[in-house]
Amino acid sequence: MSTLKITVFQAYLFWENIEKNLQNLALRLTAIREKTDLIVLPEMFTTGFTMNPEKFAEEMNGKSMEWMQNQARKYNCVITGTLIIKENNNNYNRLIWMRPDGSYETYDKRHLFGFAGEDEHYTAGNKKLFVELNGWKICPVICYDLRFPVWLRNTKSEYDMLLVLANWPERRSLHWRTLIPARAVENQTFVVAVNRVGHDGNEIYHSGDSMCIDPNGKVIYYKPNDEDLYTFSINLEEVVKSRRDFPFQQDADIFKLQAQPIIKNNLL
Repeated sequence: MSTLKITVFQAYLFWENIEKNLQNLALRLTAIREKTDLIVLPEMFTTGFTMNPEKFAEEMNGKSMEWMQNQARKYNCVITGTLIIKENNNNYNRLIWMRPDGSYETYDKRHLFGFAGEDEHYTAGNKKLFVELNGWKICPVICYDLRFPVWLRNTKSEYDMLLVLANWPERRSLHWRTLIPARAVENQTFVVAVNRVGHDGNEIYHSGDSMCIDPNGKVIYYKPNDEDLYTFSINLEEVVKSRRDFPFQQDADIFKLQAQPIIKNNLL
């Protein structure tokens, strides 16, 4: 069965400083000493979780995309993270799945964090993304998406790994540490979740707590508080075995999810 080697970077981010983040991340990644298949960076890794997209949004041919292309080529692996992207007069919190040959896929954050006003500055996506890597089917999502199990429902075993990129604050870390194992167990999938660490420009502290949970809820990797660049391997046989030994999904409710514009206060 296929093994997937993943390098997660629970990084400290410099607030609203694209150039400094790109330089620092590039330097930190040089500590990778073994071949990896996938490098995972936090949500909005160039700026932190800012509500100032008008100042920091880039085009799809901007320097951060070029940086991702260069890093994917340098390490001969996929690299993923989210950027603030401006497209058709809209701003998106957009996940980039960058391959070493320069080709890429994208996912626009579906659930915008209204409590912080994200929905006032960004446009929500309405399509899931499923990608393949080394025989694995992977569903990458962004931070607040983690709270919505219907959106993440693994209908007909569409994915083997749920990948969550986040800027999740320490004040709600108990929710984070509870929801990630829940998503793994209910969907019989690995969940790899990568958060940032440190204070942001609003003095909100992020404790990291990045982790990997297997389909049975077992902790494969967990790191609180400190910046951490860590590589580990997971095996697809664990997913196959979990679904074979306890096939509860055959009793699941059958439904079809059709994404619609999210309505708040009865207004679009």
